[in-house]
Amino acid sequence: MRFFEKVTDFDFLGKRRSALLVSLVLLAISAGSLGIRGLNFGIDFTGGTLVEVSYAEAVDPVEVRSVLVKAGIDSAIVQYFGTSKDILVRLPVVAEQASAERSTAVVQALRAPIGEVLAESPEGGLQQCRSTNGGLVGDCMVQMRRVEFVGPQVGGELTEKGGLAMLYALIGILIYVAIRFEWRFAIGAVVALVHDVLITLGVFSVLALEFSLPVLAAVLAVIGYSLNDTIVVFDRVRDNFRKMRKGSVVAIMNNSVNQTLPRTVLTSVTTLLVVLTLLLAGGEIIKGFASALLVGVIVGTYSSIFVASPAVLMLGISREDMLEVPKEGVEGDPLP
Repeated sequence: MRFFEKVTDFDFLGKRRSALLVSLVLLAISAGSLGIRGLNFGIDFTGGTLVEVSYAEAVDPVEVRSVLVKAGIDSAIVQYFGTSKDILVRLPVVAEQASAERSTAVVQALRAPIGEVLAESPEGGLQQCRSTNGGLVGDCMVQMRRVEFVGPQVGGELTEKGGLAMLYALIGILIYVAIRFEWRFAIGAVVALVHDVLITLGVFSVLALEFSLPVLAAVLAVIGYSLNDTIVVFDRVRDNFRKMRKGSVVAIMNNSVNQTLPRTVLTSVTTLLVVLTLLLAGGEIIKGFASALLVGVIVGTYSSIFVASPAVLMLGISREDMLEVPKEGVEGDPLP
């Protein structure tokens, strides 16, 4: 724990060109993937029907999809949801068929190969089934866990409002930081936040991870987390500009980043421990949210050190910009 008790002396600002190259490469990959592949939007944004079913034994999603195709449901996306016994079926919107009818058709199609249902468990468990040749096969599929419906109009509204939410957040941050600090700091903070958001979205695009409402919430949380780290660094930079009468701008900003480094690392490590716990033990429902936070915390910590401060430095910050302007007449007012 001695690392958190002493001030380090790393030359962060001296590595700003290397960091700039790394950031440009990551941003280029993210922008390219977002432009070519886009995001894998969930039904929260695209609209459609989501059906989660559970099997008594492990099942192959390819076989499940082939069963649905034979039943005339050829537009379904089938994937595991947690374990190899849990299957998630996603269906796009079809104008001529109601969502309830589609979910019923999915369950009936999946139960058909097993046979007719004998009885439902009073606790809502798996059904007793009889095979098509009359033999009893015992506990079998398919237990329907949940069904979700989202209309295309609702999905379109969520997409628009989600994008506006991020835009409004960035504009509000720009105004707040400009008022509290200085316009160069405001631009540096927004540059770091755009950097974090684009790379986080780029990871989801490259890996084709599902982008849902919880993921959007995580991206907005990343904006707040990254801004908090950046503001702490900027606050120390402002104080050091007024306290340290000697030293170059680079030396003062470098010293400020080193002074806040123990706090930054400690906050990031403790946050990552919680996020990793959510990712590993939180289940499939919260996996997207935790994944976005994991990427965002890592990128946000990097940007508060290697992006925000170098951006302010590139905009030409000087000691005079940080000095308080004396109010006229304060010292010259005669005593009563």
